[in-house]
Amino acid sequence: MSTVGEKAWWTLPENFHSPLVFYMEEDLEKHIFGQGDKYLRSIEVHSHTFIQLEPWFTATGQTRVIVVGPPRARKWLQSMIRSLGSRDSCFRDQGLEMLQRVRSQPLTNLELHHHLESDTLCLSLSVR
Repeated sequence: MSTVGEKAWWTLPENFHSPLVFYMEEDLEKHIFGQGDKYLRSIEVHSHTFIQLEPWFTATGQTRVIVVGPPRARKWLQSMIRSLGSRDSCFRDQGLEMLQRVRSQPLTNLELHHHLESDTLCLSLSVR
């Protein structure tokens, strides 16, 4: 995500303003980050973010998730997680593709710019 001459994302204070904070069900957390958070580090490295997972003792077993990093990367992860938790199969499939991508290799600037286009595509397909 950074090129020669650019500062690393974690050295820019603006990447730590307004962290993304939300709660997710324990089952979804395990699906995304793996048992024992097996994929957490690779997702962080590949999305250029820091992710903190805090289990909360609620009736449904929710986890509080805090994400800091570049705004586009935070939005991309939010879109992936929202898609994976959707009841719509198009969104779930899209989320699964995004998850497999971020687990296996770094996200590109192009992917970070265009993730909203795929959200719109699913919406238009589900309306038909």
